[in-house]
Amino acid sequence: MLPIVHRQPWSFLLALFAYSLVVMFCPPSAYAQLGKPEGLYYKSWAIVIGVENYLLAPKIPGAIEDAKAVAQAFRQLGFDEVVELYDKDVSFRRLQQTLSDFLPRKVGRHDRLVLYFVGHAGVTQDLAGKELGYLVPWDAQMGNVSKSVTFEQLKEFSRRSASKHTLFFLNAAVRGWEVSTAQPLSLEGRLAPEDDTERRAVQVLTAGDKGESLSQENGRSLFVQVLVNGLSGMADRNKNGWLMASEVGDYVKQQVLERSKGAQHPVFVQLEGDGDTVLIEGRKAAFIMGAEPQSSAERRQAAKMQYEQAFALLQTGKSSKEALERLNKSLEYDPTFGDAYVLKSYVLLEVLPNLDDALSAAKLAMQYAPKNPDSQYTLGLIYEKRGQYAEAERAMREALVVNPNYVDVYFSLGILYADEMKDQPKSVEAFTRYLELGGNHARARAAVVQSPPAASVTPAKP
Repeated sequence: MLPIVHRQPWSFLLALFAYSLVVMFCPPSAYAQLGKPEGLYYKSWAIVIGVENYLLAPKIPGAIEDAKAVAQAFRQLGFDEVVELYDKDVSFRRLQQTLSDFLPRKVGRHDRLVLYFVGHAGVTQDLAGKELGYLVPWDAQMGNVSKSVTFEQLKEFSRRSASKHTLFFLNAAVRGWEVSTAQPLSLEGRLAPEDDTERRAVQVLTAGDKGESLSQENGRSLFVQVLVNGLSGMADRNKNGWLMASEVGDYVKQQVLERSKGAQHPVFVQLEGDGDTVLIEGRKAAFIMGAEPQSSAERRQAAKMQYEQAFALLQTGKSSKEALERLNKSLEYDPTFGDAYVLKSYVLLEVLPNLDDALSAAKLAMQYAPKNPDSQYTLGLIYEKRGQYAEAERAMREALVVNPNYVDVYFSLGILYADEMKDQPKSVEAFTRYLELGGNHARARAAVVQSPPAASVTPAKP
């Protein structure tokens, strides 16, 4: 339990206040100077490449229209830079310059990069007999690998790119890469999303597997229609507000397979790292993976995890609103979790004041955590703020029954008797016991020193 120190200058509340001052008066540029973005990314880049009217290869009707729909989807996601390259701008030389010079110079280590390509692609074999996929630029012939961009070049580009998250959407039926062992995705559900989203990721989603024909619906690419829907949020299957590349991959694979009646099999691959590109950032409190806990034991464990995260947030001076959300989630998992009610009542008393809700939480804390003295103590503080002084005294005395040496309760009783109930003898009794237990607040010392000798007696223990 966080220390509840009533009116003490070194209280946790003042620590929270000090943190709020730091946040208020430190300009955002300070964070940039430390090399850490305020959000998940400093900058988000989308490179949209579409070739419809090839110089030496067959035309792909509707390719540019589809590419523009994807570019608009990235703009709606809030990407900072959406670079569109179509037809003649997708020459072999221009593609090489984009991958080897422009993007490495522009994209930083805290950036997100998504590259979409629609055009001809193929699969050949390297000298060792391994499959090698390639993308065909505007001015290349089909099968001319030397004038194409191979997957090995894409992998080399991704290794040289500083971006922590790189995602390729390839609207082509192609494969031909070596991948490491599949990583468990998504990252949602780990304890600290702000840490897990730092993990590097290079990911690829293709429209189909090698040699497949790409389906259309109503004259437009099925893959693009499904992809755009997924990027709009429909791929967020667990509806937690976070949209991850792995979720988009699963959604596109399932939707395209069904709507093509099994003719088209998109492929999603983790090329490097165990990270997961974030396409829509939700609330950190909702960063939870997959199905909700089902068994009683799972729900109790989930409740404990949410409680511990809320406690850590408050201790470190981070989002108190998120801490309250986590406490509510904890109590949703386990409505009998007494310590969560105790902490919730404290938050609603001192951090996010709401006396009515604080009182409700404190009463439930009394019911489910009667052996935690903070249940009674917090209830007493709430009653005091509500002007119910007799009830406040009774609750604090009950806290001393549970823990007769709870020094902060004696100090709070001393204040309550002196300022609200105008009972100086009882105030001196409480302050005396507070000092005997090691308290050193100046007000308690002054009250005891200035009291008549008869009043300076050791109070009876409750």
